[in-house]
Amino acid sequence: MLRTDSPAALGEDHAALAAACEPGAALCTIVGIEGSFSRRIGAQLAVLPDGSVVGDLADGCLESQLAADVRNCSKPVVRRYGHGSDLIDFRLPCGGGLDILLDPAPDRGACRAALARLQARRPAELELPDSEQLRRRRYIPALRLRAYGEGPELAALARLARAYGIAIEANDKRELTLGKAPELAPSDRWTAEILLFHDHEWEAALIEHALAGDAFYIGAQGGENARAQRTMALLARGAREEDIARLRSPIGLLPACRTPQALALSVLAEVVGSYERLR
Repeated sequence: MLRTDSPAALGEDHAALAAACEPGAALCTIVGIEGSFSRRIGAQLAVLPDGSVVGDLADGCLESQLAADVRNCSKPVVRRYGHGSDLIDFRLPCGGGLDILLDPAPDRGACRAALARLQARRPAELELPDSEQLRRRRYIPALRLRAYGEGPELAALARLARAYGIAIEANDKRELTLGKAPELAPSDRWTAEILLFHDHEWEAALIEHALAGDAFYIGAQGGENARAQRTMALLARGAREEDIARLRSPIGLLPACRTPQALALSVLAEVVGSYERLR
């Protein structure tokens, strides 16, 4: 098995939370949005003691303003930025308004407890002070991939996942036993399982193992004939129709991919989109 966990495998959504665990770091959280903005409610930015930031709120000017403002806060406060703000010299490019909680000294113990839950692959939440709009910031564990396959398709998916910062277990066919389930723990709800085989007789035991877990996405490549044969094989092995219905095939957003790179991009885009809906 090739593991390609990146340093970012905790998840970009958790970066500010992790930084806020350290002494001297402040935490800024979007608790309200008026109009349009490219980040969701709950997006966070940590401001370190040296003024640098961890996280991403899509606007460098906003991040610089927050870093300056939170240094002057003695206690948590919600401030308006953009439309409706008293800061007449500061406007957001989108023309909207943001309510942002500035917390100069977040509860380090609560931050560490939330981070520990995420590292243990469990959902977490952080109670926010002085915010009627968003009382708790909820987190889900980072996306993970578990892939099985052979050749360039598996390698391309592993490379792309690593570049994107997603943890992946890439299980090569040469390390598997035909007809036998892998000796791996069942996947949790925040893991996607992907089968990339041309030789589809390898799939049945692996799909059964995947269906026994909670993976939010289970997909296998293959055309119409492969899908029909796969379904018949699973039914013959006693799989229930409702379980087989969890299996996605064809996989990916593109209707046809002629290169391993295109297939990897197509599949990863579909998986990330499905994961985002879990939020």
